[in-house]
This record gives sequence, C-alpha cells and structure tokens, in this order.
Amino acid sequence: MPQQETTEPSAGRRVTWIGAGYAAQGFGYAAVVTALPAFKDRQGIDDAFVSIILLLVCVAAAGGSVLADKVAARWGSRFALSGGLLVVALGLGLTTFHTPTAVFTTILIAYGVGLGAVDASLSMQGVLVQARIGRSVMSRLFAAYTAAAILAALLMSAAGASATGSGAALAVGAAALIAAVVVAVGFMSFEPGRTAMPELHGDKRHDGTRRVVLICGVFIFTAFLADSAVSTWSSVYLDDSLTATAAVVPLGYAAYQAAVLLARLAGDHVVPRIGRIPSAAGCLLICAVGCGIVVAIPSIPAAIAGFALTGIGVGILVPLAFSAAGEAAPGHSDEVIARVNLFNYGGALVGAVLLGGLSEPIGLRLAFLIPVLGLLATLPAVRALRHLATSPATLPPPATAPR
Repeated sequence: MPQQETTEPSAGRRVTWIGAGYAAQGFGYAAVVTALPAFKDRQGIDDAFVSIILLLVCVAAAGGSVLADKVAARWGSRFALSGGLLVVALGLGLTTFHTPTAVFTTILIAYGVGLGAVDASLSMQGVLVQARIGRSVMSRLFAAYTAAAILAALLMSAAGASATGSGAALAVGAAALIAAVVVAVGFMSFEPGRTAMPELHGDKRHDGTRRVVLICGVFIFTAFLADSAVSTWSSVYLDDSLTATAAVVPLGYAAYQAAVLLARLAGDHVVPRIGRIPSAAGCLLICAVGCGIVVAIPSIPAAIAGFALTGIGVGILVPLAFSAAGEAAPGHSDEVIARVNLFNYGGALVGAVLLGGLSEPIGLRLAFLIPVLGLLATLPAVRALRHLATSPATLPPPATAPR
C-alpha cells in the first residue's frame, strides 16, 4: 500500500509565517496610531474624544484576549490568530471610509477586539513554535512586529498622513490587505495549538497556572507601563518641558523604538547565554536607569539616551516573560498566555493615564518616576521567576491538538 505523502509545513516555514503575523499586527497598529490626526480631521473630533476611543479600544482588546483563550481552547490558537487577523483586516479597511462618528467608533472597538485576539494568539503561536524547534525565537518574532511598526510610521510620514486623508487611507488600507494575505497564505503554516482540558477552565481555584499567570503577568504589566510611558509621553516631554525643536521632538520615540528592535534582534542569542533570571533582572534595572536619567537630567540628549535605554530593557523583557509563561505551563500554554496578555493592557493604561494625570501637578519629568518605581518594585518577582524555571506548574495532561 503506497504511503500517504505528508504536507506538514517545515519548522522554518512555521516561524516565517508566524513572524509575518507579528509584522502584520505591528504594521496595522502603527498605521492606525499615526493616522489618528487624519482621522480627527476627517471625523471632526477632538483630543478628548480620541482619548475615549483609545480607552474603549483598550478595553475591547482585553476582551479580545479572553476570546482568543476560548477559541484556542476549543479549536486551537491557529484559528484564534486567523480569526483575529481577519477582524483586524476588516476593521482597518472600514476605517478608510468616512462614516458617522458613532459608526467609526464602533469600527475601532471591533478592531480592538481583533487586536487583543491577535496579541494573545501570536504569543501562543510563538511559544508553540519555539517548543517545536527547541530553540529561542520569541525575541525575533517580536522584532518583526517592531520593524513593521517602524516601517509603517515611516511610510505614513512620507505620505504626509497627518495632513492628507488619502495618505492615511492608503497606509491603513495596505495594513488591512497585509493582514488578510497573511491569513490566506499562511494559515496552514500556523501551529495548530492545543485544546485545554475542560476542568482547567472549570475550577480556577485549583488551577496550577494561576501562579504562573501572576508572576509572568507582573513582568508584562511593568514592561508595558514603561513602554506606554515612553510611547505616549516622550514627544510631549521633549516638546513642552525641554522646548525641543520640531525636528528633535520625534527623536525620543525613534530612539526608543530603534533600541527595542535591536534588543529583540539580539535577545534570542543573549538570553540563552546569560540565563533568563539574570536577563530579567538586568532588563528591569536598565529600564529603571533609563527612566531615572530622564528624571535626573533635564536635558534633550539625556532624555533621548534615557528613552533608548528603556527600549533595550523592554525589548527583551516582553518576549522573555511570554516564553517563561509558556514553558512553565507545558501543554496549556495557550490559555496561560491569554491570561498573561491581559496584564499588557493594564500596564499600558497606567503608563498613559497616570503620567498624564501627574503632568499638571508635578510635571512630566517627575512623572517619569512612576515607571522607575514600578520597575524597581518588580525586582523581587525575579526570585519567583527562578522558581518557575525549575518547577513548572502541575497540570493535567494536555489534550491532543485539533488537526
């Protein structure tokens, strides 16, 4: 009897298409964020309303992360990722049309659901493919996200998106097309994922993953607290507090993103060599020093250098925490990562909102003490991370993955 020919994708092909998913997500998110000025003009809305929309998108993204957990548990994270990317593509495509403000807001909320689902399922996929090939690739997958986000911002700048709605529509439409193509071509190369045991969701009091979620979630929360602080307020700080020129104002954010990219390109080589525990502690300290320089030295060069140092720490800390979560819960990494991913949105909200609230009473320079304190307060969690590295969570045996 002739043997059936296998069509199982190679490990390299899986890494490539999962990386393409990261790139599609990064390109789309950067396109939306940098198109906000054009959207404001087209829709006739002000900054306060934009802030409300962004808050709603963030809440919707948290819901999308929970939804990805449910989908992955039932059908596998391949379907959670593909569904999320299709929702993202649809949401991005619809934002290119002029619609009533209520409809536009609804579209962005739907995009937020897709955003959260893709955020969570990409990390699920990254952990699964990393386990399949037996070596660290998480940092370079996140590097694809960062590189694509930088590319989208540069393309938006070249198109003059802040001045012309057509430039914004072109870039956002391209992001929608990229997301759809990744699903259409790469679906079979995504990791199938694993279904969770029903009892894992039924009794969370005895769920061995709770400690994993809390420990790794603390690192994600703190990393995104620092990320949101720099991403949201670096340009405002350079402009308002240090009176930088228009040409210099974007350099703080640019230095931060460039450092994140370089750190992620190096992370898969650095972390295995020096160890996850020293890497986590080093990242927290580097980030704290970076934000501390911003507070201690009120000058433009010091601020830009501080933002870059923060990027080095954040760039490695995020993939490190997701990898630790997945490896500490073998067979149940999908649902664990979905829960850990929720800490992302908490940190992002605190970094954006708390620093903004403190900017008037104490000034933005001193407000950057918030991420410093958060980073230093997270250092004791490194000891708990060490325990996770040696004692994976006690879980029931995994169910087989749907094929």
